[in-house]
Amino acid sequence: MATTPIHNVYEKLHDLGLELPERPTKAGIYAQAKRFGENLIYISGCGPAIPGATVQGKLGQDFNTADGQIHARNCMLNVLSVLQAHIDDLNKVKQVVKITVFVASDDSFTEQPQVANGGSGLLVDLFGEEAGAPSRSAIGVNVLPGNIPVEIEALFELHDPEYPD
Repeated sequence: MATTPIHNVYEKLHDLGLELPERPTKAGIYAQAKRFGENLIYISGCGPAIPGATVQGKLGQDFNTADGQIHARNCMLNVLSVLQAHIDDLNKVKQVVKITVFVASDDSFTEQPQVANGGSGLLVDLFGEEAGAPSRSAIGVNVLPGNIPVEIEALFELHDPEYPD
């Protein structure tokens, strides 16, 4: 018997004026999602390309921090679309365990954590403070694949269907 979520992730998305994009296509030889252990699922890095938002460039050169936060939010929407494709219902998420945010930055840009807030803030909005606030790393890098400005990978814990909370 599954538990009823305190809130519905899809209703929260709607309330925020957001919707999940189509799952991004793979750009190499890897698994977009890998389930391991009892209830853990790892989502490979996703970029910010969603319909109407294909972007290239670096933070501190082509984009400012506010732009980066939007890119990070869009990355997270792509992460969630991959997750949904593999678990069918985002309400199965018990908590967000960890995200790693890679930010393509020029040498003088030092606001990677503020950029990462665009992705982790969305998770808190959707799953609540306790379940949605992940442990996190925000890392500045020289360049990302396809010259995208931000990439995010994530680890989620799912509710155990046999032993609900």
